[in-house]
Order: sequence, then C-alpha cells, then structure tokens
Amino acid sequence: MDLNAVKSSYARWAPVYDKTFGAITEGGRRRAVAHVNTRGGTVLEVGVGTGLSLEHYDPAITVTGIDFSDEMLAKARHKVARRALDNVASLRQMDARTLDFPDNSFDTVVAMHIVSVVPDPEQVMTEMARVCKPGGQVVITNHFAREKGVMAVIERLMAPFEKTLGWHSDFPLTRVTGEPTLQIVTKRPIPPLGMMTFLVMEKAPAG
Repeated sequence: MDLNAVKSSYARWAPVYDKTFGAITEGGRRRAVAHVNTRGGTVLEVGVGTGLSLEHYDPAITVTGIDFSDEMLAKARHKVARRALDNVASLRQMDARTLDFPDNSFDTVVAMHIVSVVPDPEQVMTEMARVCKPGGQVVITNHFAREKGVMAVIERLMAPFEKTLGWHSDFPLTRVTGEPTLQIVTKRPIPPLGMMTFLVMEKAPAG
C-alpha cells in the first residue's frame, strides 16, 4: 500500500479501531507483549496505533512508540495520560521506513499487525533490525497469506480491497524474512483459527 492510502485508511478507522480491528488482533497483541515482558529493557513499538498494548507492558520496561497516523497517536497519548503510564517514554509521529533513532538503540523492536500495510515492508524490516541491539529481538504478529486451501482463495479475493480495508490479505511471509541480520527463532500460529502468526527474530550478536 502507498503512504497516502495508509494515512487515509487509518484516519478513517481511528475512531472505531479499538472495537473492530483492535478486538480481532487482541490475541496476537497479548502474546507479543507477554514475550517482551520476559525480556525487559527498552522497547520500540513500531505502529503503536491507538496504544492498545501500552498498559500491558511491565512497568519496568521503557517503551517508545511510533506511528505515521496523527489520529491514532492522539488516542494513544490520551490512554497514556489517563492511565498514568510512566514507563512510556515517548510517542512520536514517524515513517517506519526511516526511523529517527541511532543504530542499536533498543533491546526489542515490536511490530503488531502493521508489516502488511506499510509501504516497502522490506525497508521497514531493515530499519527495525538497524535500531535493534545486537543479540536483541524483533517481534512480529501479523496475518500472512496461506499457500493453499479455502482461506488462500478468500485472501486472494479480498486483495483488491486492501486500500479500503487498510489490510493486505494476501501478504507473504517472505517479505519480512529476508533481512540478513535477523534469524527466525520462533514461528507459531495464534488462536483462534491460526489466522495470525507470532514471529520472533533475533539479531546477530556483535562481533
């Protein structure tokens, strides 16, 4: 999807996101945050959206969130203020293809249900790997296309509506697994029906 399509789609969905896509993706979000909480340290959440995950991070973890949508970020900032989430260091408007952070900045980089809607997901993966510390992890939850079966047919039929839905239904896993500095350490389906995938990739240690 191109950047203007992403921006307009999420501006349209922002008022109802929590009770629609937010509800559908809750299982994956909880799985990712629970994993991050076992690691501690500093976390960058790419595509923080309306901030649905923020209250679930361990208070000892320092969280930075970025999103391209100002409308989504406004809702996330409201949640942070209302719930006094002191461990959220900042929420910034940013293009995930050009992250404004130094190399090796975060212990964990998380992207929940966004890699299939950003323009140039390969570049986004390169940037997430760049800002992840050596030995750190990139954690992803997302829908990836089935290769066969009834669901594969349905996903292909839905593909032309991606700009309206804000969701790329036939997005292949290979578009996020090509970054050479990252190695898959966990890949498993998320209930119900295994429509989403929980993916953990580790960055090679320094030297």
